[in-house]
Amino acid sequence: MARRSHKKTSRGKKVFRALLIVVLILVLAIVGVAVKVYLDVSGSVGNTYENVDRDNSRNIDFSDEDPFSILLLGIDSGDLGREEQGRSDTLMVATVNPQENKSTLVSIPRDTYVDIVGEDKQDKINHAYAFGGTSMAMDTASEFLDIPIDHYVSINMKGIKELVDAVGGVDVNNDLEFTFDDYNYEFGKIHLNGDQALGYLRMRHDDPEGDYGRQGRQRAVVEAVVDKALSLSGATQYRSILDALEGNMKTDLSFSNMRTIALDYRNAFSNIDQLQLQGEGFMQDGVSYQRVDENELQEVQEALQDQLQ
Repeated sequence: MARRSHKKTSRGKKVFRALLIVVLILVLAIVGVAVKVYLDVSGSVGNTYENVDRDNSRNIDFSDEDPFSILLLGIDSGDLGREEQGRSDTLMVATVNPQENKSTLVSIPRDTYVDIVGEDKQDKINHAYAFGGTSMAMDTASEFLDIPIDHYVSINMKGIKELVDAVGGVDVNNDLEFTFDDYNYEFGKIHLNGDQALGYLRMRHDDPEGDYGRQGRQRAVVEAVVDKALSLSGATQYRSILDALEGNMKTDLSFSNMRTIALDYRNAFSNIDQLQLQGEGFMQDGVSYQRVDENELQEVQEALQDQLQ
């Protein structure tokens, strides 16, 4: 059964956590900092826009508050000397329904064994992005979850590092003491700069929970970045935040789309159902994979389908 955590978010800083990248771009316009800020945000979003050519895309009317889905990708390139296409080591799908004032966020393990749409083979779901970019990643996630994937947001490792530095570093509560990339991560509350955050997010082989433990650390850093970005100090550093996003983030959401989502869909983010797909590990041709139980997958599929009606 999928790991589930039902979360009622509070006002202000917690209300937009599920769509963190969208929030980091929009928050300054929402709080009405100034016309100049609005223009800077608009320009930055324009630099991150990248359309995806897909045959099965839907036409979502955000002005009518249509329910929609979005694929969130964390790409393992852009830093540490990695300039190649990369793989999507973090995959989350969010469905947002303003009529029900509810959102559902599903985390998908990177090693999940799936049909790769367009490659006529089965492989790890994070390889879809490496094989065919955003379009193949969206189509593969769509078939796996049996829902349309309407939009995407991706950010690479360099973007995460620069975002953490842009907000002055983040504090997290670490429940596993370990060493990675010459950094020691002690048990308890720790402060991370950008380079340290990358190591914190990347380590998984020494974690008893493997990739599931890493996903927990990813969510902790995400929440900490959002907290700082939505604080007064984060707002005063908006230009650094935007600079971090401009060269490292891509999305097919326009600035107008994002503004409408933030203003008209906000109540849907006050009730977030978080699901973690659980897989069973197996080896094939010397490679490790995760296979999600069919009953669990069907449960998650139906939950997402209900959200998009």
